Amino acid sequence: MILADKIMNLRKKAGWSQEELANQLNVTRQSVSKWEGAQSVPDLDKVIQLSRIFGVTTDYLLKEELEEEGYTAGDAVSNEAMPVRRVSMEEASEYLRLRREAAPKIAAGTFLCVISPVSLLLLGALSEYSIFRISENMAGGIGLCILLVLVAAGVVIFLSCDAKVKEFEYLDREIFETEYGVAGMVEDRKKHFQSTYSALNIKGTVLCILSLIPLFAAICTGQDFFAAVGVCMLLFIVGIGCIAFVYGGVIWESMERLLQEGDYTRANKERKRVIGPISAIYWLAVTAAFLWYTYGPQGNRQPIEGGFIWAVGGVLYGIVVVAVGLAERSVRKR
Repeated sequence: MILADKIMNLRKKAGWSQEELANQLNVTRQSVSKWEGAQSVPDLDKVIQLSRIFGVTTDYLLKEELEEEGYTAGDAVSNEAMPVRRVSMEEASEYLRLRREAAPKIAAGTFLCVISPVSLLLLGALSEYSIFRISENMAGGIGLCILLVLVAAGVVIFLSCDAKVKEFEYLDREIFETEYGVAGMVEDRKKHFQSTYSALNIKGTVLCILSLIPLFAAICTGQDFFAAVGVCMLLFIVGIGCIAFVYGGVIWESMERLLQEGDYTRANKERKRVIGPISAIYWLAVTAAFLWYTYGPQGNRQPIEGGFIWAVGGVLYGIVVVAVGLAERSVRKR
């Protein structure tokens, strides 16, 4: 079967007209008609887009000897599950505008959460010196209050930003189509933002690496107070690095959502429907284990003593996610 026949068969199986397929590929209906009539062939980029849209491999499309559809890992989606929702140019532009406006706010909220323990650490270190006249209980109480205020401020920022794009939640969960010109517009913006995004990631990475310098320098002094100051400086520098990561990430991911690329491909959206409930159950179990270990019948322990539970939980969570992904793939192959 030649490429022309494969495109026609796949289009008809999906229930699309030539114009609907053309809109998704940002080409004219005449181009699709010529492909299906074997009068011309799509370029390599369009072949890749066709494989993603139909959930088949590029080998199946390009090799005439392959008569049986070769589905990509997890990309094939049943026609019945395809939603009819279409994203217009106005909706896409509005969503990108809202996320660009929210990017610095979300970055600031992340910074507040990262530096929230600073006051607790500093006051705790100062309480060890009688000259400052701060008791350990006072330092802990004030430090925790400031920590909670900063975290609460960060959460308020996150919730307010999410509320503004609530109507676009389907971009994360559902498979959708875009109207003619939308993909081209988003691709153009993504191309122009690429250099900025890369620069922000480089700056964030460098800052996170350099954040260890003040900590190592403080440890060399052998003084607990300077060690606490070193940790605080580490948090501040990491927080600034997170601003770079988050600012660029929010804008970049908004474009990937509309293009259904990266973490927002059709396959990944299907996977999130499974991972979401599993993640909720898993972290509830980890929290329960932490509370039982800290405040259970074994005796009251300091919360910091149970910190290893979160570390182990984080490592095991990665294993759980990989295991679920492998299990899902094996089920789909059957």
